[in-house]
Amino acid sequence: MLGEDAAVLIRRAATLLRTSLFAQVAAALVLGIVVGKIWPDVGTSLQPLGDGFTRLIKTVISPLVFCVVVTGIAKAGNLRAFGRIGVKALIWFEAASTVALLIGLIAANVVAPGSGMHADAAKLDSSAVDAKTGGAHLLSTSQFILEALPTSAVGAFADNSILQVLVLACLVGAALLHLGTTKVPAVLPAVEQVQHVIFTVVGYVMRLAPIAVFGAAASLIGQYGLHVITTYGKLIVVCYAVAVLFLALLAVALRLLTGLSLWAFVRYTREELLLALGTASSETVMPRMMEKLRAAGARDDAVGLVLPTGYSFNLDGAAIYLSIGTLFIAQATGVHLSLSQQITAVLVLMLTSKGMAGVPGSAFLALSATASTLGVIPAGAVALLLGVDRIMDSMRVVTNLLGNCVAVFVVSQWEGALDSALAKSVLSGKPIAPAALLDEILRLVRGKGAASLAKAG
Repeated sequence: MLGEDAAVLIRRAATLLRTSLFAQVAAALVLGIVVGKIWPDVGTSLQPLGDGFTRLIKTVISPLVFCVVVTGIAKAGNLRAFGRIGVKALIWFEAASTVALLIGLIAANVVAPGSGMHADAAKLDSSAVDAKTGGAHLLSTSQFILEALPTSAVGAFADNSILQVLVLACLVGAALLHLGTTKVPAVLPAVEQVQHVIFTVVGYVMRLAPIAVFGAAASLIGQYGLHVITTYGKLIVVCYAVAVLFLALLAVALRLLTGLSLWAFVRYTREELLLALGTASSETVMPRMMEKLRAAGARDDAVGLVLPTGYSFNLDGAAIYLSIGTLFIAQATGVHLSLSQQITAVLVLMLTSKGMAGVPGSAFLALSATASTLGVIPAGAVALLLGVDRIMDSMRVVTNLLGNCVAVFVVSQWEGALDSALAKSVLSGKPIAPAALLDEILRLVRGKGAASLAKAG
């Protein structure tokens, strides 16, 4: 009897692994951790598996964003509405990231994760931070705005610069609206067809997701080991706890503003979230998230503008880490920051946290800039976070991703670009047809009924 039960469980597990991407990614994550722990050298050598997957996904992000935004503007038929979506998105981004910074600051003051370390900044190797950042630097506000403008149409796609692609897509979408379908009847259908091809390519690449997660997890544990968790346990617990608290606040805001459940959305996108967690990259799931948000009732123009823009302007997880990290290195080196200095740190981080995406070691650059501005934290103290930074990636990635998805729903509802009935249905696991399709079905049914009565008469 027990043998039969075991056989049934094995068959069910095999079926689940064969049919469920979530189960495949979860199994790959556990296996990667085990391999990294037992054979660290082997685990470290598997990093190219994760990097290769990320490269494949990045090749389709720019053309996908371009197609979604162009079709979104053209179908919406109103460029002003698209502009309003952009302005409302920026307002939400600033509010959310500011709340994340403040919560992190309060938690770091209450828990004091760096107290008792008594670190000597003079003995820290600041050159390791330079190696981590690769000589990169954060852009000033004017440079950031200028870099968002494309120098050429090809260059925007070649450099995979999402903001430049967005600007280019807005111009093309506006041109299509101005010319109308009579002058360029073949352009919009062609863009839509390219979009379908790209989503199909994404489907092919996603089959490699378990391999990517396995390689990334094995490399992480092989390189850093599990002892990092014990060394920086207090800091890790504070950061992850604050992230959970922030997501709880987002869940409340989402429920009050849209009537949707964040937990239901997490269940709906569990495969994508686990993949982002395993690869420590939110870019790997952007195409799938765009597809799922559209299927959940968010209009194309809102999804195409809010989600990609959020990758540069709405880094809530990074904001939490930066605020806690600033106080951590101050406490670890015995530096007391007054209230005015902490407020200054928040203001600096509000600026430096924007546009961090795609900059190597951007968190260290932002922390270094904040330390330099305050003038009391030794610059080399930033090196204290080198050992734990990779562990924080998972928290940052998932928080950033969920924060941007919530922004899509909130801004869509705010602009009237959200089909709430469809969204609730999809998130509950019981998808229904869109309202327009239902109306058409009812019309056909009524028409057939009338025809039947006429024949019977």
